[in-house]
Amino acid sequence: MADENGAGAAQQQPQIGMKILGQYIRDMSFENILVQKGVTGEVQPELKVEVAMDAKKRTAENQYEVLTKYKVTSTNKDGGAQLFILELEYAGLFLIENVPDDQLHPFLLIECPRQLFPFARRIVSDVTRDGGFPPVNLDNVDFVALYRQELARRQQAEATPTN
Repeated sequence: MADENGAGAAQQQPQIGMKILGQYIRDMSFENILVQKGVTGEVQPELKVEVAMDAKKRTAENQYEVLTKYKVTSTNKDGGAQLFILELEYAGLFLIENVPDDQLHPFLLIECPRQLFPFARRIVSDVTRDGGFPPVNLDNVDFVALYRQELARRQQAEATPTN
């Protein structure tokens, strides 16, 4: 009987639901500085990638917009001259159901960006290739670590008194 009751209780818990309703490029810019200004000497690119996330509730019930922001900067190792800058804001519209309130914030800023990442990675690769450089294939992003860093930054900002 205990097994049947346990199985019944597990079936009664609502399943977490996530559906991607749409995804799109909200904003993007690519600047090929190498061609515009001309870098002399040997070019040895160094990449810097910055990632940020944001989420907001939409007016429709259980719908959220999740935004991932990528800034990819390439500089020349010799002298530090900029080669290119790519900024991409990639968003997704999600229908989220049965996520407890205390878990919604991390769900939106970890799991949703994880679902969007392969598409943003492809865009970054295509744009850098089409911009005249070897395609940049972004390494996997640890959205859990980014989320924790942002929480720590906010806690520190709240703890630090402002003048």
